[in-house]
Amino acid sequence: MKLRHSHSTVADAAVLPPVVGLGKNLYAAVFFLMKLLPARFMLERARAARLIQPGSTIIETTSGTFGLALAILSALCGYRLMLVSDPAIDEPLKRRLEDLGTSVEIVRQPAAVGGFQRARLNRMAELQAEHPDHFWPSQYHNLHNPGAYAPLAELLVETIGQVDCLVGTVGSGGSMCGTSHYLRLLFPRLHIIGVDTPGSVLFGQPDQKRLLRGLGNSLMPKNLDHTAFNEVHWVSAAEAFLATRVLHRTHALYMGGTSGAAYLVARWWAQNHPDASVVVLFPDEGYRYQDTIYNDRWLHANGVWQTTLPAEPQPVIHPPEAGPTWSRIQWQRRTYEQVAGRPFQQARAV
Repeated sequence: MKLRHSHSTVADAAVLPPVVGLGKNLYAAVFFLMKLLPARFMLERARAARLIQPGSTIIETTSGTFGLALAILSALCGYRLMLVSDPAIDEPLKRRLEDLGTSVEIVRQPAAVGGFQRARLNRMAELQAEHPDHFWPSQYHNLHNPGAYAPLAELLVETIGQVDCLVGTVGSGGSMCGTSHYLRLLFPRLHIIGVDTPGSVLFGQPDQKRLLRGLGNSLMPKNLDHTAFNEVHWVSAAEAFLATRVLHRTHALYMGGTSGAAYLVARWWAQNHPDASVVVLFPDEGYRYQDTIYNDRWLHANGVWQTTLPAEPQPVIHPPEAGPTWSRIQWQRRTYEQVAGRPFQQARAV
């Protein structure tokens, strides 16, 4: 018997999120795994261009959910996947990747410039030389990354109607720049808020070690369009982790730390703009973080235990002034150079 509204694979069923109301004017796109959307689109375009076929080798560097998305799709489509990661990858995720048939290689030493991300790229280049007939999705620079988010924009409009503000974390630049591009075709005055974390180079801060993963970057991705953003907020790890727990306790949404960071910002903005329709993107579920974000002992041991959230962000004029607590800058859709005061290329450690 054929089921109504059936999907051919779990990836097809889970690629778009349910939209959940979090208040009078705040809505959340709650993803099982947001990276499925760009990963599937990239591989579909590669297959259409005859760059890959069943049995082809795919090589990528990642320590998070983009790797899981590639692993799911590779297992379903018959690709051979090789991932280069670093010690930040959590052991349950590594085991899951390997159980899906993925080869995972861990780089143990960071590069002098660009840290572990640069070291991972160096090792990946060696693997690419060893496997010349490979495909590299390159999520940070592949234009199909932001291009993949047209269906999400369509879903938001069909579900909510007018969208006045979009809030989400920024890592590769794909989700926020892609979704905002398509939404602004309908709503030119759409207000876009990017959420970063202190120690990330994306919006003009110096690169530093970061406990909050899944957002921020040590390298500048080509898919990041700085002129898309009206505001940028920097949220610390402790604040993001507590907001993640508050989100769970308040709305029973069991999400990861990136979702907590975005929720903190979106809730504040929605409360201060009660007549605006606000959408926040929640990238992935929280099951990977049961022993970290949802573990009080781990929070204490890592110095990120916090009992109260700040009521509002601290305004700053220049990016280096942001942090260590929740901070906010009026980016005003300017270029990186206009805000940071130095050329964009100096931040791109690639």
